[in-house]
Amino acid sequence: MTLQRPLALRPFHPPTDAPVLRSWIPDPAALMTWAGPNFTWPLDDAQLDAYAAEPGRRAWTAVSPDAITDDTPDGTPGRTAGPTAGGPGNGTPGRTAGGTADGTADGLPLRTPLGHISLADGRLGRVLIAPGARGRGLGEHLVSLAVSLGFDELALPEIRLGVWTHNTAALRVYEKLGFRTTETLEAVEVVDGAPRSVHRMRLTASDRRQ
Repeated sequence: MTLQRPLALRPFHPPTDAPVLRSWIPDPAALMTWAGPNFTWPLDDAQLDAYAAEPGRRAWTAVSPDAITDDTPDGTPGRTAGPTAGGPGNGTPGRTAGGTADGTADGLPLRTPLGHISLADGRLGRVLIAPGARGRGLGEHLVSLAVSLGFDELALPEIRLGVWTHNTAALRVYEKLGFRTTETLEAVEVVDGAPRSVHRMRLTASDRRQ
């Protein structure tokens, strides 16, 4: 299935989003892959509450198409992610591009959480697609949306990230979007007896515009 509007971003809301996010991370190895050593297993809502409250942290939940009607990714009410007629808050069901009047979009209920991503001090991270939504190219779209927010709305001069060297799928996405490796840190963690290394990558605003 190809979604006409693959994803939209809204601010991460821990009371409702944290349990969903935790359900996507089934074991300690998955937690390490998602966030490195920054959380402890078992991941709980208290850790995610503290994460969302970090100074300078902008965390988003990626949702199904045309789902943003009440809040934009920067928290400004009233703007929409796409053309709508009706929608939440006015007593009528939303009819959106790629959607239907019964509140679904391309077979998915509107506002269905499909991913997570965040930015903090110019560092992109915590990238995750819901297990049931993988294999559709949503990861690239998710990262692209966050990069656009970082450069266009937050006016960042550059965006940095770290990616495990064995995560070739993520590495391809970042390289396709223009990120380039600046350093490789060898054997920074050991998971299930195997050493893991990290590529540090960077994309500057000027490189993005070229």
